Amino acid sequence: METYPAIHVQQVKKYFGDVKAVDGIDLSIPEGEFLALLGPNGAGKTTLVEMIEGLQEPDSGKILIQNKNWKGHKDYLHSILGISLQETRFIDKLTTLETMRLFASFYKCEPARIDEILKLVRLREKRKAYVVHLSGGQRQRLAMGIALLNDPSILLLDEPTTGLDPNSRREIWDILMNLKKRNRTTMILTTHYMEEASYLCDQIVILDQGKVLAQGTLEELLQAHKRDEIIEFAMDGELSMIEIEGYSWYRNIRWDDERKKGTLYVTSILEALPELLKKAESVHQKMLGLECRRMTLDDLFVSLTGRRLTD
Repeated sequence: METYPAIHVQQVKKYFGDVKAVDGIDLSIPEGEFLALLGPNGAGKTTLVEMIEGLQEPDSGKILIQNKNWKGHKDYLHSILGISLQETRFIDKLTTLETMRLFASFYKCEPARIDEILKLVRLREKRKAYVVHLSGGQRQRLAMGIALLNDPSILLLDEPTTGLDPNSRREIWDILMNLKKRNRTTMILTTHYMEEASYLCDQIVILDQGKVLAQGTLEELLQAHKRDEIIEFAMDGELSMIEIEGYSWYRNIRWDDERKKGTLYVTSILEALPELLKKAESVHQKMLGLECRRMTLDDLFVSLTGRRLTD
């Protein structure tokens, strides 16, 4: 029996005047995979997800969900999708339980399903609380619970933890990890938090200006771009005086002349650091600050674009 990817995106484009929100993106997401769309604001993440959700039509290209497009298959696709938008507005004077019952009626869910979801998103103790009295994290968990009511095979979450405190963000992560262990749900998560993408998702797609810059697991991305470890340093002289080029450990460097700070991308900190310090000492350059660490997704994004994810 022939199998198809859960979601297939082929050369999809969406322009708004001169703005190329999505500019020829290809994606193929297998069943059961958690995929992160990572990028700064304006990268095209939300526009792409809204086209997958059927909220917008692409200008060109093809989107298939379980080998079906939106034209002629709306009812079926609505039944298998769970969606949580960037911002979900609820009726303040309804309780958590009443809100769940309202949305459950759209899917003809049994009361047992509502109780199951309230337990899953950790809101059983808040079932009698009015929505207006819920915290930001509790509202986000309520939105996620609604997205899960119909037991979707495909879950689309658009920046579900933006603006939340670290504890609330971790609660959302725990819910999603429990979901991942329990069934074969396929998920697309848009985020600009690199730690969120690396913690939750099997594959990471880095977007910028409507295009895919890189795709793979965290380790694959770092290996493919030969960016393994980082030495960040500050000194009181000029970078050119150190003359580091030509050494086997040297990969790439970014220097901020105004702040006198450098970021050195190396294959091995243990090999590179003694050489860097020796070179600085030989030309009487004083190190004012030094930090050594493994590279992160944010570092990779900077190395690819010259900007940070939060810019």
